[in-house]
Amino acid sequence: MTDSTDYLAHTPLILGMMRLHDHAELTNPANLANWINARLDEGLNVFDHADIYGDTECERIFGEALAADPSLRQKVRIITKTGIVPGHQDESRWKTKHYRAEAGYIANAIDRALTRLQVEQIDTFLIHRPDPLMQADSAMAALEKAVEAGKIRQIGVSNFLPEQWRWLQHNCRLPLVCNQSELSLSHTEALFDGTMEAHLKDELRWLAWSPLGGGALANALPQELLAAAKEETGLCETGLAIAWLRQLPGSPIPVLGSMRESRIRAAQAGAQSVLPRSLWYALLEAVRGHRVA
Repeated sequence: MTDSTDYLAHTPLILGMMRLHDHAELTNPANLANWINARLDEGLNVFDHADIYGDTECERIFGEALAADPSLRQKVRIITKTGIVPGHQDESRWKTKHYRAEAGYIANAIDRALTRLQVEQIDTFLIHRPDPLMQADSAMAALEKAVEAGKIRQIGVSNFLPEQWRWLQHNCRLPLVCNQSELSLSHTEALFDGTMEAHLKDELRWLAWSPLGGGALANALPQELLAAAKEETGLCETGLAIAWLRQLPGSPIPVLGSMRESRIRAAQAGAQSVLPRSLWYALLEAVRGHRVA
């Protein structure tokens, strides 16, 4: 990893802002600024956005909080993404959800995100989904120009498979530093098909979205196992899920979707814990419904 990825290398948890607009009390700039400061006090300073979150509202609300407390701009690290157009935003007659990764679209998306977030630089900018129509050379040139201009610090991808990100890397002088894709106890295919090893070999840090399996893990794990695991580790199901994830090679970084302070504290406890190997496999076995081969 290069020095520019240090802030990712040293964070145990990324705070996802996808549901920010659902928390009425946090849409007040002063309240959100206080919430952000509380997370900073807990050692969490990386916040994950995308232009489609709340139809750009989540970025805008976050930017207003930074304007309310300008000192936050030097303390937070921001990830954001572009490339998905929901059907209701499609300006054509077809009203079809689709992907966009043209150079001009990417350049405009970066400028608009900077304006909404009210910052001078985005720490990491991601292409949100692989676009089959993407012209990799021109798309990556747009990102390179944004880095050269100081608009973004580093670049990565989201929901890409190995050969997809390798094609982009082949067309780019700058390193792709991360891939944000789904990984959890409930979504483990990538651990057995070579995808995890591809991340490691290519030095892409894995940012794991939906690390709690969409909140379904509490029902997926037998109560007897949860009780025994809590007795031995002191962790609830949230902490167990995060500890399980962080124990993988490369220490994937969970992107936590919940903004509840109790959930965040539980996730932090898990990020600081190491599970016994047998318990790690017992959790895997319980969710998959069968033993390893």
